Amino acid sequence: QVQLVESGGGSVQAGGSLRLSCAASGYTSSQHCMAWFRQGSGKGREAVATINRDYDTWYTDSVKGRFTISRDNAKNTLYLQMNNLKPEDTSMYYCAEHVGYYCVLQSTNYNYWGQGTQVSVSS
Repeated sequence: QVQLVESGGGSVQAGGSLRLSCAASGYTSSQHCMAWFRQGSGKGREAVATINRDYDTWYTDSVKGRFTISRDNAKNTLYLQMNNLKPEDTSMYYCAEHVGYYCVLQSTNYNYWGQGTQVSVSS
């Protein structure tokens, strides 16, 4: 079993920055795909960014140029640096792990999830 714990959320004004962290423990592997998802109130869960074992990354269009996903395998930690935050970024953010080599965008393909960390951006 893998355990994921997010931290780093909070409330900021538009244009501000936050860095989210996801600490992994258990049988997590550096070869597995890791991802950040977000889910706003009354909305579905959306893939924000993914990173695979080769450190290849993918971002949803709305965050390109503003967010950066990274991983530190020695620390078993996933990060999401969020710059120039906008009110529409307000969501609960979740880290997730897919037990496999290839990243996908469908949330149902991810095997392990954290409890989430809230990000609120005011205008």
